[in-house]
Amino acid sequence: MAEPFTDQTVIITGATKGIGRAMAAAFGAAGANILATGRTKDELDSICLEVERSGAKAVALVADLAIEDSAGRIADAALATFGRIDVLVNNAAIIHDSADLADFDSALWQRVLYVNLVAPALLTKAVLPHMIERGGGKIINIASIGGRRGGRGRSAYRAAKAGLINLTESVAAEVKEHGIDVNCICPGATDTEGFRSAFNHQGRKQDANLMESREIAELAMFLASSSASAITGTAIDAFGATNPIFQSDSRKGKI
Repeated sequence: MAEPFTDQTVIITGATKGIGRAMAAAFGAAGANILATGRTKDELDSICLEVERSGAKAVALVADLAIEDSAGRIADAALATFGRIDVLVNNAAIIHDSADLADFDSALWQRVLYVNLVAPALLTKAVLPHMIERGGGKIINIASIGGRRGGRGRSAYRAAKAGLINLTESVAAEVKEHGIDVNCICPGATDTEGFRSAFNHQGRKQDANLMESREIAELAMFLASSSASAITGTAIDAFGATNPIFQSDSRKGKI
């Protein structure tokens, strides 16, 4: 039996660490060709080697999503290398340190909004003509539990993730007639390098309730599969044991 994603092309931004790396590994193991983006060549080469060891093909593209022309470069690279784009996963994001808006560096605030919201919109725009021409595709945006409500010190991150949820719903309504499904995953607190750095946290060693990156990767693979054909325009809360209904309000380390 063929692997479920054999010969399909999956673009994953922010593929060098955490959830992005787990998704690249999982899709590759399922037979997909991977176009992995990130800002560090050595880390990109590492995940591409892992994918290739599973028998799939992988291409690394160094790209800073804060630069406007990155979206076009990414889409063009995928088409030039693999000839098709089946799945786009907008995963790359900046998780900033806690800061009240009055004290927030304006340039950083704008950069967070650009990388976390504007860049996914531009990359989606860049791949849509190809998906529309082919009559199908899957777009998956990685938002956050933080996109569901505001929180002190998290204004840029949470505003961007809330916008990403709305973008998901809006684009889904625009492209359903073309056979394209657009969905969003809102992970709860997940043990990633970004989470540990932003919160000076030790990850699952400190809190076993944190989500694991592989859990989000598995959900992304379901949404990208034909089994999820009934799901579009939806933001799925993947909170695990970090779901607020299980916590007191005093719990720390939320993004």
